[in-house]
Amino acid sequence: MEYPPGATPLNRDEAQGLLLTHITTRGELDRWEQDNIVEALAWLKKTKPMDILNESFVRKLHQRMFANVWNWAGQFRQSDKNIGGPWWRISTDLKALCDDIHWRIKQQLDSSDDIAVCFHHRLVSIHPFPNGNGRHARLMADILLENVMNSERFSWGGQDLSKTSNVRQQYLTGLRAADKGDYKPLLEFARS
Repeated sequence: MEYPPGATPLNRDEAQGLLLTHITTRGELDRWEQDNIVEALAWLKKTKPMDILNESFVRKLHQRMFANVWNWAGQFRQSDKNIGGPWWRISTDLKALCDDIHWRIKQQLDSSDDIAVCFHHRLVSIHPFPNGNGRHARLMADILLENVMNSERFSWGGQDLSKTSNVRQQYLTGLRAADKGDYKPLLEFARS
């Protein structure tokens, strides 16, 4: 399958985790994943989780988003990728991130938007799962804003970021700027 720019390719073992053997194109895969994400959004609307800054919820949300498509949904990657640290450090890095964000919320030193965009960027940087990290991290940031900090969700450019487009390029540019410590472009994109 072809990947859009900035997407992390699956290795052979991960690709074999596809539950729907009739899928032959990226478009079909995107559609099935999106249908699964819609189910996850319905679950979120019903449950309105607030205790989200922990490994258990991070895994559970990914599982809810992709369990109908991938047999490894909700399981951390077991291989190194072109992004993220070593796979064996995911749990430790995720705990440090969640503890830091919890502290930042409690201290009220930054705006909700600043905290959420930082959380999103760092979660993408950890890249805990074989696939779906960007979509998962965007939804995690939105849940953090809406359920935990009582703020409005981000718009994320108002388009599907899984497809190649100028909007996806703006998102990736924002992530690269955040990699260098400049969160302004990513925040502006998230609220665009």
